[in-house]
Amino acid sequence: MSPAVDLASLSTQVVALAFVLGAIFGALVHRTDFCTMGSVADIVGYGDWTRMRQWALAIAVAVAGTTLLATFGVIDPAASFYTTKRFTPLAYVLGGLLFGFGMVLAGGCGSKALVRAGAGSLKGLVVVCVLGLVAYISLRGVLAVVRVRAIESAGFDLATTQDLPTLLTGGGAALGAARVAVAGLIAAALLVFVLRDRAALTKEVVLGGVGVGAVIVAVWFVSGHLGHVIEHPETLDEVYLRTNSGRMEALSFVAPVAWTLDYLMFFSDTSKVITVGVASVGGVFVGALLSSVLGGRFRWEGFRDTEDTANHLAGGALMGFGGVTAMGCTIGQGLSGVSMLAAGSIITLAAIVAGAVAGLRYQAWRVDRMA
Repeated sequence: MSPAVDLASLSTQVVALAFVLGAIFGALVHRTDFCTMGSVADIVGYGDWTRMRQWALAIAVAVAGTTLLATFGVIDPAASFYTTKRFTPLAYVLGGLLFGFGMVLAGGCGSKALVRAGAGSLKGLVVVCVLGLVAYISLRGVLAVVRVRAIESAGFDLATTQDLPTLLTGGGAALGAARVAVAGLIAAALLVFVLRDRAALTKEVVLGGVGVGAVIVAVWFVSGHLGHVIEHPETLDEVYLRTNSGRMEALSFVAPVAWTLDYLMFFSDTSKVITVGVASVGGVFVGALLSSVLGGRFRWEGFRDTEDTANHLAGGALMGFGGVTAMGCTIGQGLSGVSMLAAGSIITLAAIVAGAVAGLRYQAWRVDRMA
């Protein structure tokens, strides 16, 4: 079999597995009600930390699993989209705040909107479309000029990659031990938090936390190991097959939604191919659809009134611009990026949570004012 045929076959395997893993993720999120915005809302509104424990469990599993892959040389964290030397704190904070505020207005983040759309929510479908459109404008259109010149220009280049173990050691012989130590401390702290209330660890909480975290690890394996070609037979360059960034990628739901719309709109253009991001977006929708239909939970859902429509439109737009600016969403930065121990991802996740709290306070203020 020629190298070209092998490469084509391998590319097909990569995107097929990305689709399957996306479908598993979509089914898990739908089945277990896994939701970052919901977990923050539960705390702010009711003092209920159950879903936040589910979220923390997912991060712990993702961090531990990804670190194991890196420790045994299966993947290279330095090749990740999240661990570049370019450090843009203003983009992480501002983008994260906008995304967090937007996901409250939209009733959930990008992945949740995809899941809701798959389960029959027209509101979720509208959010996905607006998010993808604004994300595309933020990647290549007029908002890209604003983003690059006014926000990302405030960044700077680090001497090393921005993952915490490398920042602490500068690389070298101590890097492996430092990675295990940092990941171990983070995962252990999260597990202690999770286990503080064992009564809250229902089947849905454990399934959602462990399952979602494991899917993140699996996508890193598919993109960063199975799809890794050390020497392309034509260019002789190292490549990661079927990724939009040219680096290994895991799940994220802002830029990949934009690339999905781009693929669908220009389907007849033979230069457009299904990437890991596009395949996973489609997989999430299909997984949620199957879960809702088989579980008897598929329900058509429309907008309540004009204000509800406006909130979802504004939320989708804020998530589109904020997610591109911050280089990820609650899943992209909050799980995939944090699993790489990237400093920027940790900052972004904190900003997203802060933005969500601000959004929830705004909604409470609106209700009081109307009353």
